[in-house]
Amino acid sequence: MTPTEFYQKLAELGFELSHFQKEQFERYFQLLVEWNEKINLTAITEKNEVYLKHFYDSLAPVLQGHIKNEAVRLLDIGAGAGFPSLPMKILCPEIDVTIIDSLNKRINFLNLLADELELEGVHFYHGRAEDFGQDKTFRASFDLVTARAVARMQVLSELTIPFLKVGGRLIALKAAAADEELADAKNALALLFAKVSLNENYSLPNGDGRNLTIVEKKKETPNKYPRKAGMPNKKPL
Repeated sequence: MTPTEFYQKLAELGFELSHFQKEQFERYFQLLVEWNEKINLTAITEKNEVYLKHFYDSLAPVLQGHIKNEAVRLLDIGAGAGFPSLPMKILCPEIDVTIIDSLNKRINFLNLLADELELEGVHFYHGRAEDFGQDKTFRASFDLVTARAVARMQVLSELTIPFLKVGGRLIALKAAAADEELADAKNALALLFAKVSLNENYSLPNGDGRNLTIVEKKKETPNKYPRKAGMPNKKPL
């Protein structure tokens, strides 16, 4: 997907990018490739591939109408190079974005990226989701949590649901159908008082299959979740 095809496709879906937004995506691509030589950010660096498999792919929740350009608090867990939240932030500037990542080098990249792209209302924190999930500043304070190819739902739910307000939504993006994952996560979701409200497969413009799952938080998360760092992975709920 060339940048021009990317802009045309967004316009067809009702998202006409300004000159400034196009410049933001272009600069994002340049910095991603530049910094990828210093730290491991992505295996995808060819321009058309980045526009399709990082930028367009990250925008799925917006393009499908699940996230709108409004003042909501969004947390992105394990965003790596800023996916999916920062492409969504470029498209929907009203969203307030927080990213938590366990590698400080990536946080340094994100801070530089935000400055270069002139992004406002973005906040980056270095640390583990398990630790932040027990911090009263972060716990139960977000409208949305996004995660793209981070972990299986059984683990991901414990890492993300505690951050949501009651009624808030986890939006998980994956490369494959999630039916089996959701079956395995049934117990975890029940313990966390969360329920799947949407699970659908779709395709990128090149035909590659993708999955989007939305989980809604129904009640306050019990205080013992998330457990200590490493436990959700070692002993999934």
